[in-house]
Amino acid sequence: MRAMAFARWMASALENEPSWPDAGSRRVVLLLDASSSIERRLLDAWVERARPDPGAGSRANAIPIPPSRRRRSGRRLDPRLEDALASDDDPLLAPLRVVWLPELVDGRRVARLSDLLKLGDPRDPGVLRQFGVLVRRRDRCRIVAGEPARASELRARWREAGGADAGQTGGLAEFVSRMAALALERAERALRGARYKVPRLVHEEILDRPAFRGGLQKIANEEDISLSRASKNAGRYLGEIAAAHSHLLIDLASVLIRKIYTRSYSEELQYDREKLAGIATLSQRHPVVFLPTHKSNLDHLVLQYMLYEHELPPNHTAGGINMNFFPLGQLVRRSGVFFIRRTFKDNPVYKHVLRSYIDYLIEKRFNLEWYIEGGRSRSGKLLPPRFGLLAYVVDAFRRGKSDDVYLIPVSIAYDLIQDVGSYSAEAQGGAKQQESFGWFVNFIRGFRQKSGEIHIRFGDPVSLREQLGPPDPGRQPEPDEEELTLQKLAFEVSVRINQVTPITPTSLVTLALLGWGDRAVTVSEVRASMTNLLDTVEERKRPATRALEPLRRDAGVKSTLDALVECKVVNCYAAGPEAVYVIDRGQELTAAYYRNTVIHFFITSGICELALLRAAEVRPSDGDPVASFLDETMGLRDLFKFEFFFAEKEAFRAEIRDEMQLQDPRWEELLEEGPEAIHSLVQRMRPFSSHRTLRPFLESYQVVAENLTRWDVDAELSETRFLDECLALGRQRLLQRRIHSGSSVSKVLFQTALKLARNRGLVDPGSPGLAERREEFAVEIRDALRRAEAIAALAASRRTGLIP
Repeated sequence: MRAMAFARWMASALENEPSWPDAGSRRVVLLLDASSSIERRLLDAWVERARPDPGAGSRANAIPIPPSRRRRSGRRLDPRLEDALASDDDPLLAPLRVVWLPELVDGRRVARLSDLLKLGDPRDPGVLRQFGVLVRRRDRCRIVAGEPARASELRARWREAGGADAGQTGGLAEFVSRMAALALERAERALRGARYKVPRLVHEEILDRPAFRGGLQKIANEEDISLSRASKNAGRYLGEIAAAHSHLLIDLASVLIRKIYTRSYSEELQYDREKLAGIATLSQRHPVVFLPTHKSNLDHLVLQYMLYEHELPPNHTAGGINMNFFPLGQLVRRSGVFFIRRTFKDNPVYKHVLRSYIDYLIEKRFNLEWYIEGGRSRSGKLLPPRFGLLAYVVDAFRRGKSDDVYLIPVSIAYDLIQDVGSYSAEAQGGAKQQESFGWFVNFIRGFRQKSGEIHIRFGDPVSLREQLGPPDPGRQPEPDEEELTLQKLAFEVSVRINQVTPITPTSLVTLALLGWGDRAVTVSEVRASMTNLLDTVEERKRPATRALEPLRRDAGVKSTLDALVECKVVNCYAAGPEAVYVIDRGQELTAAYYRNTVIHFFITSGICELALLRAAEVRPSDGDPVASFLDETMGLRDLFKFEFFFAEKEAFRAEIRDEMQLQDPRWEELLEEGPEAIHSLVQRMRPFSSHRTLRPFLESYQVVAENLTRWDVDAELSETRFLDECLALGRQRLLQRRIHSGSSVSKVLFQTALKLARNRGLVDPGSPGLAERREEFAVEIRDALRRAEAIAALAASRRTGLIP
């Protein structure tokens, strides 16, 4: 009696069961994807319940296929599937699967941290847990049906994929089984939600492709290795590279990420919900590539949580192989990270596997993510872009893997950043800490003090189709042409990132404080020095956080200063009648980091100031002062071309003219009037910028230029030794007060200055006139620095009321 009752109970209907496939009089072959005897009994019971009246002419039989969620070693295909595919009646094949859901909590079905402690995924329970769910929470069990297809349709798709010639069926059953599993994944995703859109059967989908096998055969021939060895290496490399998503880990990662970042930051991430919804809509038609800035090791985590919060799937995120350490590597791989070796240029099999993996993700419209800068910025500025993965995506687009791909510029900004202290240490010559489990524990422990909010902003998407034209698989661009294409694309993304990077209270206050140097100032003095900065931000409609308006009041400025005091960037002396603030000794590079996150908004006005002072030194009889001014702006653009993202030359000239028009519509007339009118124009400019923005870079460049003039013109330049000498010389000049701020003594800035010198042919020994050209470079830097010092003097005069 109990057995009969149990059988009746197992045969009872579940919630929201699918209907029988509409096949008319055609025979139906049900492909049952069952991982246990309980799942098989549930599917068999559904077949009996849902089967139409045999008198209606419907014919059906059920065939098990290997369960895609739990592939068992040695599990073979049922030979009846091959018989069904070879039959002449062209049956309709319809896949079925049992789906297990997490418990419903607060209206959502997501895995919880307690599920991990129970050592089981509620979506993939073992047999005993399946039985328990059916007894206690039957609503957690559902049956889903994948999209059915006729055997002839599947045979045609198999041939299109390069399966075999007409009349042959070897391998067709495996292909049909794989297609059934993918159809069931789509049906299951419709039940679970879009955030669980993850690839399945990645290895089979890539390694079994004829195009992949053909490419591997070509490499084996060229490298003189056996195909079996090449195939073995390819399988190993794909296992090393590919993400291996787990629904459980996607849920649990979101819980852990939230617990980590809310230790220091506001619970609510600041981002435009409507803009993200637009990107989500775009990703339904085309693959999208998120290209975020990289200021903190928290960047990927908060971006992943934002997507999860918006019920979007995790991106396939490229990570350096250095992050693939136990246990972090295994966890993040299962939540969407794929790992890439730092170097692999001499490994053609690895390149082929990586290229095929990117092809697969683009073709299947899975979203990608990587840092356009390559690594974390140690200066706060956006770093020059890297082209590696972008080249793979562009190549996949050109070969028609998708009719378009959208690059999404993303800026991630923080009110305060936990990692800044280590960046400052590295900029002063310290070694980068190697990633390890201990490093990760310390990273988590570092989230102790309150650090404000996290701001995520999206730039306008960049369409590859609009930039490059439609895909053309038959066209292979020349290497130089492709390099230029990648440069333009990456530059456009970088510019759009800068355009949307929000100005935070911290960045603006540090910009103001660094202008005061080592002098302690009151809250009211800081507020007064920021008035023109705030006006500029508003007038030019620069992106800003909602917290800027309070900076017009002493209370708002004090709040930001106190936050900087708490994280030991600023020192407060409050024993006197009025509290005064100054950047703490040794923290100038930390303050400069925050300033540099928004420095690009103030560079154009700083260049105008220096160019105007240069034009004032040109006598009218020596030429057109307007032309001299514009020429000087182009010269400064060239001087700082490795520091900032400047527009193309004509667009840059237009930006200069626009800036001057905002300062004074009569600026060209005033330049024609001569030096006195030019100096008067400079004195009226608001705000003064170059002493805050360009002078620190010029001081660093001066150290490099001076050290170059000391270097033997016939000796090879050792970069390590040269930079160590620059650090020593910079510290000496700082002690001598010949350098204004410790923010100028930075290995990062010295490296960029050396890059400029190398670009100008001033590094390699033996070239004609090298000593003279090095001296000319030093003179050019000293001259620009002299003018920046003049602007600093004008700023001091304005603060004391000597000039309005």
